[in-house]
Amino acid sequence: MRQSKLFYKTEKEISKDVEAVSHKLLLRAGFVDQLMAGVYTFLPLGFRVLKKIENIIRKNMAESPLDGQEILMPCLNPKENWQKTGRWDNFDVLFKLKAGDKEYTLAPTHEEVISPLARRFVFSYKDLPFYLFQIQTKFRNEARVKSGILRTREFLMKDLYSFHAEEGDLDDYYLKVANVYLRIYSECGIGKETYQTLASGGTFSKYSHEFQTVTESGEDVIHICEECGIAVNDDIKKENNVCPNFPCRSEKFRKAKAVEVGNIFKLGTKYSLPFGLKFRAKDGIEHPVIMGCYGIGLGRLMGAVVEVNNDEKGIIWPKNVAPFQAHLIPIENNQKIIKTAEKLYQILQKEKIEVLYDDRKDKTAGEKFAEADLIGIPYRIVVSDKTAAKNSVEIKERGKKEIKLVKISSLPSFLKKNAK
Repeated sequence: MRQSKLFYKTEKEISKDVEAVSHKLLLRAGFVDQLMAGVYTFLPLGFRVLKKIENIIRKNMAESPLDGQEILMPCLNPKENWQKTGRWDNFDVLFKLKAGDKEYTLAPTHEEVISPLARRFVFSYKDLPFYLFQIQTKFRNEARVKSGILRTREFLMKDLYSFHAEEGDLDDYYLKVANVYLRIYSECGIGKETYQTLASGGTFSKYSHEFQTVTESGEDVIHICEECGIAVNDDIKKENNVCPNFPCRSEKFRKAKAVEVGNIFKLGTKYSLPFGLKFRAKDGIEHPVIMGCYGIGLGRLMGAVVEVNNDEKGIIWPKNVAPFQAHLIPIENNQKIIKTAEKLYQILQKEKIEVLYDDRKDKTAGEKFAEADLIGIPYRIVVSDKTAAKNSVEIKERGKKEIKLVKISSLPSFLKKNAK
């Protein structure tokens, strides 16, 4: 991508009302644009990151051991489905719409859609278990939206639903999902700062589980066990001062602010019973299907990645989710350097290496470097008279001080070797 053609604009100053680090940097670097409170446009740079995160999540949902099948459910839901579960009147963030004599909601979650859907396909124990997921827009009329894309009213979410005949089968799958979630966060570059956290809200068990990433911009407070690494949400920590992770039972905790980047619930029969979602067992007796649900907000995860990976100059994107792998910057405008940079750009594109080429001629080297640091692409490649004299380019990894000279002929293999 030629930077002169990129649809973006960087900013030096942002409103003082913007507090979260990720909010400031994503706005300043031209990744997102705020339409109104809690609603954002993902610009080309931000959209590329969002799709990288989406692809990581999709791969992990579809592959073993989760074996999820992807579907896409409608955002617009009929009132009747939400009345059956009682959530039309007691789910406080519903967006409600009226057209003629009909009422609808813009779905904040999809239990009210997937349960009656599953009923059309489940008849006997032989039809279970199965696992369905989607990546789709959700709407929640949050009273308080803050911290940029960490809390919004419209957001992209992955929700996975599992359907089981036995509690033990749900328990086994639940553990698999928890482990895969930790892998997803690691692949996105926040694994070391993200903790599986016991929380309130369980419907089929005493607790649900959240996945919390430690950051000063977080709205939650968690207590991290210094022995086993399990965390406890502040909401339930007051119940017990001992680590609930048996046999750990440590009393040593570290308190931290954090942002929730995912959650998992054992739903039991809470949403199968209202819709008559049942199966016939081997003995011929009917039983309600047992369910689990597992969510990740993609925008919030993107914000958490920036919260963890930044410095005073800007964003430091982990390689797996960066908008581009390399930022190609010529710093002289003479014909020889421009020709060399153009040739390199063509070579990298041919080698399927994602590259942002700063072909702008009205910017100084200092301006280009400052903007490159703000945007945060993993590798900065500098072409200059000095490097060209050695048939080389200067490579610097974002967030590190070391600068290397790499031969132009070796550049594609160097980037491919260091892609992960």
